[in-house]
Amino acid sequence: MTTELPPLPVGDIPSGPMASQDIPTPARALVIVAHPDDAEFQCGGTLAKWAAAGCVINHLVLTDGAKGTWDPNQNSDELVEQRRSEQMEAARRLGSTGKVVMLGHVDGELQPTLHIRDQVAYWIRSTQPDVVLAHDPWKRYRLHPDHRNAGWLALDGIVAARDPHYFGHHGLEVHRPDCALLFEADEPDHVEDITGFVDAKVEALLAHTSQFVTTHSIPTEDDGTAATAFGERIRDHAAAVGAATDVSRGEIFKLLKHL
Repeated sequence: MTTELPPLPVGDIPSGPMASQDIPTPARALVIVAHPDDAEFQCGGTLAKWAAAGCVINHLVLTDGAKGTWDPNQNSDELVEQRRSEQMEAARRLGSTGKVVMLGHVDGELQPTLHIRDQVAYWIRSTQPDVVLAHDPWKRYRLHPDHRNAGWLALDGIVAARDPHYFGHHGLEVHRPDCALLFEADEPDHVEDITGFVDAKVEALLAHTSQFVTTHSIPTEDDGTAATAFGERIRDHAAAVGAATDVSRGEIFKLLKHL
């Protein structure tokens, strides 16, 4: 009897072509996520493509990832440090040359507070991204509150970062990104062609070794077979998205303009 693997957190397969494809490569991008590995799952191919074209990729991870285990005996402090190290390595594998900022809020307890909005706005102003990538907070039937709240914090941070009357204590120039790309979207309308960059996405995800059992479905005693199967699942998803959106391999988003 074959045990069915749980779905990977890579989003849905769209029902048809997207309204737009491939924004111009930004000079700077900032991806804002709830947990280590969220960026790699949701937009790792896009980030790798842009990095290869010279874009400075910055990561802003809002929580510490302390609950990313099913082992009740796992030391939380050790896991936090491991996940920090994994995120740094994953960003390196994507070709990122910008900052990897870990705000360290408690995993599973992220709230859209004014304090964290202040922090997000600070990093938008500091990194000056042309594009912000983030969770879509309007995603229906979402179970994990951190993803929902991370989406609100990203969008609220964009609004605050562009206005001189918000958080003047930053002492930084205000900044308005050109657009935002929201992943996990209910109503995606944009595809990024990631042909040639899916392998980089897989390699970045495999940097998150603490998540092999919980998310990747790679057992502790794997001989390499499960890791290879994981990579094929990621490649198959990118191909399925591409087939539905008229590209070879794809990642889909909700594109927000005129921020």
